[in-house]
Amino acid sequence: MNNKINKPLEGILVIDFSQYLSAPSASLRLADLGACVIKIEQPNTGDRCRSLYFSNLVMNDESSMFHAINRNKLSYQADMKNQTEREKVYKLIQQADVLIHNFRPGVVERLGIDYNTITSIQPDIVYAELSGYGKEGVWKDKPGLDLLIQSISGLTQLNGNEGDGPVPIGLGVVDILSGAHLCQGILACLFRKTSGGQGGRVEVSMLESALEYQFESVTAYFCDGGEPTVRPKTNSAHAYLGAPYGVYPTNNGFIALAMGQIPVLGELLGCPSLKKYPQPASWFTQRDEIKEILSDHLKTKNTQDWLDVLEPADIWCAEVMDWKTLFDTEAFKMLNMIQEVTMRDGYRFKTTRCPIQINGEWLTSECGTPKLGENTEEIKKKFSL
Repeated sequence: MNNKINKPLEGILVIDFSQYLSAPSASLRLADLGACVIKIEQPNTGDRCRSLYFSNLVMNDESSMFHAINRNKLSYQADMKNQTEREKVYKLIQQADVLIHNFRPGVVERLGIDYNTITSIQPDIVYAELSGYGKEGVWKDKPGLDLLIQSISGLTQLNGNEGDGPVPIGLGVVDILSGAHLCQGILACLFRKTSGGQGGRVEVSMLESALEYQFESVTAYFCDGGEPTVRPKTNSAHAYLGAPYGVYPTNNGFIALAMGQIPVLGELLGCPSLKKYPQPASWFTQRDEIKEILSDHLKTKNTQDWLDVLEPADIWCAEVMDWKTLFDTEAFKMLNMIQEVTMRDGYRFKTTRCPIQINGEWLTSECGTPKLGENTEEIKKKFSL
């Protein structure tokens, strides 16, 4: 794939049956780390994410979501209900290190890629599967969609202000988290496979990933007698943390304040009213009134005026930026976080790169997204299918 540096997973072959966003985000990371990832896609439709739009943006006849999550992969088109084509895929799997899927219970058996079948073909494979709620239990057949799992898991009760009702995070956070957990399990089993010859079965559910994501809040829930979550009335950024933790309007924008001592803030900001709260316990028990005082006071000056006072005093704070503001900063430009990739038909687009550095090198690739079945013939030839 024209990698510029020696990436740690070069030589690893991943057969990826997964669709949509969750598990494909795991195979994306494996590809970034140097693995050869071959998407096995059904004829005509392929990965359903090709036509799943989270906006009205169409990129080269397919969804921007598909392009963002499937760059640097190859596409092999196969009808797994056709025995001849299935046998070719089996021959490919015999040469593979990892297999990934995120089908609902029962589908893998119909497709012939269940764990027992695959390990009879390739005994030391790392077999990775991602589900919505696990393979057993009364919820196993529920649709594993990010918003639904955010809602079920309690995650929506942590965001926004008191009285706002449930507020979901405006990203596919559970999809990405579960994909990251799947990738971690795959890498652990790959280490065992390469060092001892034994593969493994990696299983992750989106619900468990969403719950583990809340480990701080869940721990607090069990340790404080099961008290309900109470969000701040205003300027909320965390349901459990005391004042000043939150986002506040200024005269010309917004400023984020993390943990800090309220009397110190009062002194630095020239706000005597804050000095009435010297006890750390009050920053929790009286956080709403403290935040109200802070909010009114911070509106009197511009964001940069406050930063000029707080940052030299080592107060944890930041300007709240939109993407345009961030992308124009020198700090962002130094990251080289945006890379341009090219599809085989010449279509080019900008997207993020892998955030991992290895030996001081960013993991980038110029390889764009594959068209459906684009690499089928070359894969057949390369792997003697």
